[in-house]
Amino acid sequence: MSQFSTFELIPAVDVQDGEAVQLVQGERDSGKRYGDPVEAAQRWLEEGAETLHLVDLDGAFEGQRGNADAIEATISATGPAHDVQVGGGIRTQDDAESLLDLGADRVILGTAAVEEPELVGRISGDHPGSVMVSLDAKEGEVVVSGWTEGTGLDPAEAAARYEEFGAGSILFTNVDVEGQLEGIDREAVERVVDAVDIPVVASGGVTELDDVAALREAGAAAVVVGTALYEGRFSLREGMSV
Repeated sequence: MSQFSTFELIPAVDVQDGEAVQLVQGERDSGKRYGDPVEAAQRWLEEGAETLHLVDLDGAFEGQRGNADAIEATISATGPAHDVQVGGGIRTQDDAESLLDLGADRVILGTAAVEEPELVGRISGDHPGSVMVSLDAKEGEVVVSGWTEGTGLDPAEAAARYEEFGAGSILFTNVDVEGQLEGIDREAVERVVDAVDIPVVASGGVTELDDVAALREAGAAAVVVGTALYEGRFSLREGMSV
């Protein structure tokens, strides 16, 4: 498990109804479909990805994993030579450990971490470095349950809190710019990076290679890219060479 020893560009494989999709601003039915998630994963691995970002979108919205077969097949296709981080509908320690046992390198906790922060420490105790806490921000506030419910939490303050609970990394997604291909909010990322010593992975709004460079300069350990890659704004290899 690399835990981002060098800056990485991580392709997103978001799964809804068994297909790879990309949503706009987290709206459930806004997604454009891109076919079989295993094929999408294999494409990115062939192009040189070191890590895949795999999310069960139905799980994120419903609170229980809805694409278990597709997620398991994609993890299996990734293989031990690459990292895979998995999120969406992981609400319990059993959920997390089952995915880690399947071969996931990191589990992404969002809603569960907000509702039960101690869960982060329990999983991390048995699987050091394996918990990535997802902080999704909408208008400067952490949101949960598929980006539908506000929490009143400030992203930077929350990141520092979860580092204390044992999180191995933070996934920071700016929902305001997610999926729109209109650019990033660098300042929001910098605030989270400055609040913690663990790796921060940025997500949301990446449109051009300049966005990737800006996030790297902001201190992000990696950047998750979805729509821009699927729509051919730049290639994975181009993004990795920034």
